Amino acid sequence: MSAFTPIREKMEQAKVSEAAIKSFERNFQSLVNKETGMISEDSIEPISSLPDLAEISSSSESYDPNLLAKTVVIKLNGGLGTSMGLQKAKSLLPVKGDSTFLDIIIDQISYLRKSTGAEVKFLLMNSFSTTEDTLEHLEQYGDRNLAKAEDVEMMQNQVPKLDVETLTPATDKGNPSLEWCPPGHGDLYAAIAGSGWLDKLIDSGVEYAFVSNSDNLGAVLDAGILKYFAESDQPFMMEATRRTEADKKGGHLATRIADDQLLLREVAQCEMSDLKQFQDIDRHQYFNTNSLWIKLSALKKALTKYSGSLPLPMIMNKKTIDPRDKTSTPVYQLEIAMGAAIECFENAGAICVPRSRFAPVKTISDLFALRSDAYETTADGRIALIASRKDQPPVIKLSDEYKLVDSLEGLGIPSLKDATNISIEGPVRFAENVTIKGSVSFVNKCEETKWIASGVYSDETVEL
Repeated sequence: MSAFTPIREKMEQAKVSEAAIKSFERNFQSLVNKETGMISEDSIEPISSLPDLAEISSSSESYDPNLLAKTVVIKLNGGLGTSMGLQKAKSLLPVKGDSTFLDIIIDQISYLRKSTGAEVKFLLMNSFSTTEDTLEHLEQYGDRNLAKAEDVEMMQNQVPKLDVETLTPATDKGNPSLEWCPPGHGDLYAAIAGSGWLDKLIDSGVEYAFVSNSDNLGAVLDAGILKYFAESDQPFMMEATRRTEADKKGGHLATRIADDQLLLREVAQCEMSDLKQFQDIDRHQYFNTNSLWIKLSALKKALTKYSGSLPLPMIMNKKTIDPRDKTSTPVYQLEIAMGAAIECFENAGAICVPRSRFAPVKTISDLFALRSDAYETTADGRIALIASRKDQPPVIKLSDEYKLVDSLEGLGIPSLKDATNISIEGPVRFAENVTIKGSVSFVNKCEETKWIASGVYSDETVEL
């Protein structure tokens, strides 16, 4: 009996697809072989330039209905947002007024369908944690052909947590659900194949997939990029953008010296000795927005070539089986990154897109910025930085009082359209008509909440 047999049996009992089992087996073997997945700085070369969206497409590019009919928009919607204090699908969090991520995404798809007449295909990759809440919310869109699970849902797989000592499936008799974890968004490829959606889409004439995170409201189907990708001979293309200090921890693009292959290096694949260079935004200028373009026929060919699962680098996370109990069983959670597939396709490419196509919400600071006037809602439904910011988001630092979504309720939203940096330390509340310009810090060292009076604050430290 192989070491993987008990893992396979557990996954089969849970009705995990064969594609997902094979993908996890590949990761397991990497773990057994002590492959760390690390990518050393001396094994790669920085990317000095990429084709720029402004050079390959006009901002007034019109949609080709024939191309749209051959395209599916896939949104990754498996996250709960627990780090922000949420216990439901993160996409159901209000971000602009009462509109949630999901509402804005549906508006984007509806805009495309109404303005072009093309029935753009749309899929959500839900997880076992988000499917119920998401489908319930979608019921209100019954008249838009977006409410039925069989029409819009592709389920993300789940994989076993592994006992650090034995490398066997970890167990928790009190709460068996803790024995499982998501395999990362790299599960997209196993999920689309194992669910049957890949063949179903290809058989219905769909040739191209645009994939992005549900919490990135700048990522909409773009007419110019679609035309460029369709006319290229690239099987896979990543949207990248220039790194700023706000995202120096994000995975960056590079070229592997050994074979001149494009690759993605995540911070988890970086040795501490290389961290300074990893975060050097002048050296590694482009980071992955996690918005991808895929030719479905090329994906099917690659899956066949690699026996049903793409050989994505394994990312190993050491945690405890109960993340809230640091004394519980130590486990490995094995993950894969979706963008890492760029090295699985010959002639894969990348383009540099403006910051307006990247407006994710990963932290409370991101949400605080997104709700401000530094971002606007565009005609096609995107939430994007206003033009005057020239693709530079405000850098926001909040103290520990602001770790959860509830902490923003009542805080108030100052004007940030001219802010470069804002730091808040201690419990504060903004009065109406507060404008922040340049770099401003608010400091309250008392436990009592202090009000920040109406007015303009510019390049200063305000002690309350």
